[in-house]
Amino acid sequence: MSIEVKKLTKIYGSQKALDEVSFSVSKGDILGFLGPNGAGKSTTMKILACFIPQTSGDASMGGLDVKLNSLEVRRIVGYLPENNPLYKDMYIKEYLFYVAKLYQLDNPAAKVRNMIELTGLGREQHKLIGQISKGYRQRVGLAQAMIHNPEILIMDEPTSGLDPNQLTEIRSVIKEIGKEKVVVFSTHIMQEVESLCNRVVIINKGKIVLDDSIDKLQHFSKGSSNIILQFLPANKINTAHFKKIDAISDITSMGENAFEFNIKGNNDVREALFDLSVAAGYKIIRMEQRIFSMEDVFQQLTGNR
Repeated sequence: MSIEVKKLTKIYGSQKALDEVSFSVSKGDILGFLGPNGAGKSTTMKILACFIPQTSGDASMGGLDVKLNSLEVRRIVGYLPENNPLYKDMYIKEYLFYVAKLYQLDNPAAKVRNMIELTGLGREQHKLIGQISKGYRQRVGLAQAMIHNPEILIMDEPTSGLDPNQLTEIRSVIKEIGKEKVVVFSTHIMQEVESLCNRVVIINKGKIVLDDSIDKLQHFSKGSSNIILQFLPANKINTAHFKKIDAISDITSMGENAFEFNIKGNNDVREALFDLSVAAGYKIIRMEQRIFSMEDVFQQLTGNR
């Protein structure tokens, strides 16, 4: 079971919401679909869940084309929309039984019991949906998305607006589900991807800017840094002097006689920079090292720095 997306494009009037988006997801993967607000995350989720059609390109879920086989796709896909629309005047157990009957499931009562147990809704099952917290409403949303035992689970911002305790609980549920399903969830929060995913796709302005394993992204971010050196205003700095250091990939002037040195890999070049500065007669008034985080990588890729 897998998801295959090739050159997916969606145009609204004169606006291109998705621009030839391509990626794939396999069983056992939890893919974080990461991007800033307005990047095209929800549009992609809606197309994969057969809620809206693409303008061009292809997307298949378990080998079924989302445009040509939408009814069959809906049977193997569970979808939790961003706003999680629920009937707030229904009781939790009543609502899940209603969803089970919509899917025409055999033994719906057993399916409801299983979902209540999986999502930890046992104590709340006899409450009105309108009376429970957002964290529990997200659990109800997950339960309705999973009740027909789909092979693929699509979730749009499933942790949005949750408090720290609720986040921990929902993450635990998603991790458990991800052991046996293909899971894709969209978010604009890097920490969510770090804590839940083994794969990450970053989208910005409708285009994919990164598609890699979370391990490689973490390795890249931990192995990158920059150093800022600021010299006395009277010093006339020749940056070519510092290019003798192989680990320096780029030097950028920041104004006020300050320079940013981008460092390749996990190298500490502070001593070498200091020695070269002294040899050239430059007086350092500030040296600052900054280790990149995954958040920094995200900001660089999406143009938010």
